[in-house]
Amino acid sequence: MTALKEFARLESEGLWRADPQDQRREVLLSFGDATLVITDNAGRALTHWSLPAIARINPGERPALFTPDPDGTETLEIADAVMIDAIEKVRKTIQRSRPHPGRLRNLGLAAVALVIVAAGVFWLPGALVRQAQSVVPPVKRAEIGAGLLGHIQRLTGPSCRTPLGTRALGRLHDRVLGPDAPGQIVIVPDGPDRALYLPGGLVVMTRDLVEDTEDPAVVAGHLLAATGQVQAEDPLVRVLEHAGLGTTVRLLTTGELPAEALRSYAEDLMTTPPPMVETERLIALFEAAQVPSTPYAYAVDITGESTLPLIEADPMAGQESPFLLSDGDWISIQGICA
Repeated sequence: MTALKEFARLESEGLWRADPQDQRREVLLSFGDATLVITDNAGRALTHWSLPAIARINPGERPALFTPDPDGTETLEIADAVMIDAIEKVRKTIQRSRPHPGRLRNLGLAAVALVIVAAGVFWLPGALVRQAQSVVPPVKRAEIGAGLLGHIQRLTGPSCRTPLGTRALGRLHDRVLGPDAPGQIVIVPDGPDRALYLPGGLVVMTRDLVEDTEDPAVVAGHLLAATGQVQAEDPLVRVLEHAGLGTTVRLLTTGELPAEALRSYAEDLMTTPPPMVETERLIALFEAAQVPSTPYAYAVDITGESTLPLIEADPMAGQESPFLLSDGDWISIQGICA
């Protein structure tokens, strides 16, 4: 999201309304990673709007009125000209990076879809999903992940953010997965007892996974376990298999996924998260990241009985583990939801 670099420190006021029946309330606005962060005057996050999903209701008018959903039930009124121009610039940048009708990428997707229609065998849902998996570009995956995160937050509550905590999570992400790994870690108040990996590299964890341990290696373990989900199955594939054939065809032909499909999958993900990663794959991830697996194993099962293979095959057993996180960063992460 290169358009955000020049706006990283930009903040302004606005009037936010979650529902047409609610009163408008004064809020503070700032840019996050792929999101517009809306907080109250005490600095508590109220919601995060996915930047690719933001639409303007009254083009050319001031104050500007924005919404994150097609129905326009949730709205944000902004009078600050600098913030309005920044959001518009980001929206235009995203639009340019998306597949557009008439452009080469969209023509390519349409051509692929026509070939699939002509060759009846490719109408099989599995073949269509595999085709979508191979042609959907990273920017679209990031957009789908951000949209899913928005629906997840409606179920879990808004994600936890503090300047120090967010930076510390970024450093942990880079240390465990590598500086070139896409995405970021997002902490939410509630949800499943394991981390979730969304398309585009977003890893969602609950505050309990962070606060119920004194060892940052446990949080690193949850991050590695979520990464293992990707190796077992592409998260985009899970989204499309849940959404069905019609939604997959729509993605191939228009480059878009309906909001209802993302909402439905987010609800399913909260109740039925992906299965645990097989032990051999997980041990290999711990070894590659040079993170001890024993703390994570006991966090998953305090008796260690069901996670004994992770304990016995700890790649860091008998060794001094490389530096993982500073005490200050760990304190910032544990307090991110305070």
